[in-house]
Amino acid sequence: MMADKDIVSKHLLKRIALDLAIYLFKLDVQEAELLETEFQRIEDRRADLLLHVKAPEEYLLHIEVQNNNQAHMPLRMLRYRLDIAQAYPKQRIYQYVIYIGAKKLRMSNTLEEVNLSYRYELLDMRSIDCQTFLQQDNPDALVLAILCDFKEQDPHQVVRHIVQRLAFLLGDNAQVFREYWSMLEILSSNRDLQTLLREETEMLSATKISDLASYQGGLLKGRVEGRVEGIQQGLADMLLLQLETKFGALPNSIKEQIQQASSEQLMLWAQKILGAQLLEEIFTQ
Repeated sequence: MMADKDIVSKHLLKRIALDLAIYLFKLDVQEAELLETEFQRIEDRRADLLLHVKAPEEYLLHIEVQNNNQAHMPLRMLRYRLDIAQAYPKQRIYQYVIYIGAKKLRMSNTLEEVNLSYRYELLDMRSIDCQTFLQQDNPDALVLAILCDFKEQDPHQVVRHIVQRLAFLLGDNAQVFREYWSMLEILSSNRDLQTLLREETEMLSATKISDLASYQGGLLKGRVEGRVEGIQQGLADMLLLQLETKFGALPNSIKEQIQQASSEQLMLWAQKILGAQLLEEIFTQ
């Protein structure tokens, strides 16, 4: 699952890069271009995110996403900086590491040796007020908010808001909603919020159309039903991902059983995964 988190977080950051620069790094950004990078030495190395930023001044913005504490992160960042400086010798470079891991941040952001002093900015997502992302009210920001500091807010209310806003913003496109829900499910494990997320999702999927405060007849009913179907399919997709991660390729009969199951049944199977040693144990009544 750790590789999934890295892929998801980097995918999100590429889409929300300008918002990160403005709201997290407090940079004056007017326009930015994503640069593709691959640096060759003994091994291939590709920076997570490198932007050519146009503001009152031009500079390069290098962002790395880190899901675990890496003792040699300062050395790794220094190597990236040297590679970037060699490729773009006349550009000013700003470097940031965004830590999203489950464990407490213990990494250093400095490298001090004889005749060498180097540092970069290190941001712990736990220290960021979740309102920074929630107030933007877009799907990318909503997903990243699950990693932030909820302050004094009830986690149930924050997670409920995230799930409901995703359903509202994306419910007309079930496929896109499933993608974002899967991202949210993966990242929520870094904050031990998987169970809470599933509970809130289950509540939303079980909501009666006629009980919704904004119910206004056939058109809205169709949209809400589409959202509910999207949520249920998101549960099915996530269950398939978890099963394949633990047990490998699944028989077609199991895949069909999952696709035809109710959201209640999907939740029940998901709860059995952690304690199951064999695939058959999960689907035994």
